[in-house]
Amino acid sequence: MGPINRTDRDVHCSSSFRAPALGLALGSALSCLLLAATPARSESAILIDAQSGTVLRADNAAYPWYPASTSKLMTLYMALSALRDHKVTPDTLLTVSPNAAAQAPTKMGFAVGTQVTVDNAIKMMMVKSANDMAVLLAEGLGGSVDDFAQAMTETAHRLGMTESNFVNPNGLPDYGQITSARDLAILARALIREFPQYSDYWHIPAIKYGRRVVRNYNPLIGRYPGADGMKTGFVCMSGFNLVATATRDNRQLIAVVLGAPSSSARSIKAAELLEAGFMQGPPSLFALPRKVDAVAAVNATPPDLTDEMCGGHRKHRPADDEEADAGSDDDAAQNDPQFTAILASLHATTAKTLLADPAPLTPVVVYTGPTRTPEEIARLAAMPEAAPAKKKARHKTAAAHPAEAKKPGKSKDGKPAAQRSDGQATAAKTAAWTPMSATALASSPPPELKPDASKEPAKPKPRAAAEFPQ
Repeated sequence: MGPINRTDRDVHCSSSFRAPALGLALGSALSCLLLAATPARSESAILIDAQSGTVLRADNAAYPWYPASTSKLMTLYMALSALRDHKVTPDTLLTVSPNAAAQAPTKMGFAVGTQVTVDNAIKMMMVKSANDMAVLLAEGLGGSVDDFAQAMTETAHRLGMTESNFVNPNGLPDYGQITSARDLAILARALIREFPQYSDYWHIPAIKYGRRVVRNYNPLIGRYPGADGMKTGFVCMSGFNLVATATRDNRQLIAVVLGAPSSSARSIKAAELLEAGFMQGPPSLFALPRKVDAVAAVNATPPDLTDEMCGGHRKHRPADDEEADAGSDDDAAQNDPQFTAILASLHATTAKTLLADPAPLTPVVVYTGPTRTPEEIARLAAMPEAAPAKKKARHKTAAAHPAEAKKPGKSKDGKPAAQRSDGQATAAKTAAWTPMSATALASSPPPELKPDASKEPAKPKPRAAAEFPQ
């Protein structure tokens, strides 16, 4: 397949979105200016309307990417499907296995044999990005990680996520764990449309376990007006990823950013996309909009951003534990003059509300063991919060570095366990992130990723079908 078409970069500013009225036209023009001011370094992004599935903006949206912890949205979809189909209830107890307990951080760190309800496991997985809780759900609902991952892949393909392949439920580094911004937008839309009764799971502001309070790692929650989801992710291979949703005036948008250079950069990029989408308004009745599932897939190998994300040249190397040290990264960026210039380039009234100071929050109580009574939960909520723990010194772990990532092997039946056996190869190295003015970016758009025309990655042979236990 040839290079990505330039029209993928400017969907929302194309002639198909020209507003018939002057007011809408001015709003659309301003939204184009906002999007032009976004940092060039985020190499894959998409913005869609959640209700219609219309693509409002796509930048290399179909290019394969390592999902990191955004994989947990697929684990969430599987868990909610099991709840909907009455295979489990929120009160069903699952037991922490040695495999779950052995997962790399971020995790809750419960001892082997600890029991956790499905409801609490989902909350811990979504807010703290707990890798052990993702494995707990996978083993409890699918029998084993391998069978659950196969079911994740099959379900993803049924949803139209044709580029996605899963080998674990949490997104820890593995060259066979692949998705795209397009696919994640499809998944986010499926969650919103199919499980509105469970929407609280993806916009809980914080959880409280004992005396410890953990704020949602998605910084848009409580800071961007209307933000209501969904999930962050980081490994060195992928860069900083974010699936973000927001609702205003009964209109919900989904923004996906993959490969940002920092946690703050991915948040600003997503907020800019959302803001421009709301300012633009719904597509014209006379438009011929493209739907997200119509975005053509790109047959290529995901880029490996390890050197750029975690190489020795970085003054502040991202933390091995994706989210636990994200605050220090945010603080460094907030004090960077270039970061301030990006905010200043936005419309004055927009910049004031783009990312407000964190709002006061009421954490949701989580716990181990059977479901508690309302009175018991109230007592847990009343416990005084512990003082914040001191940050640990940074060190290398398998959670961040692909040297310890699982390369595609073979399953017990001898068939390929991953979608692309040559995942070690990289498709392209992305350009260094340099904030620029809106005028400069408009005239010099960011370089596009090029698919590796010399490679035709083999599609995976299906393993034995895996279903949830009845």
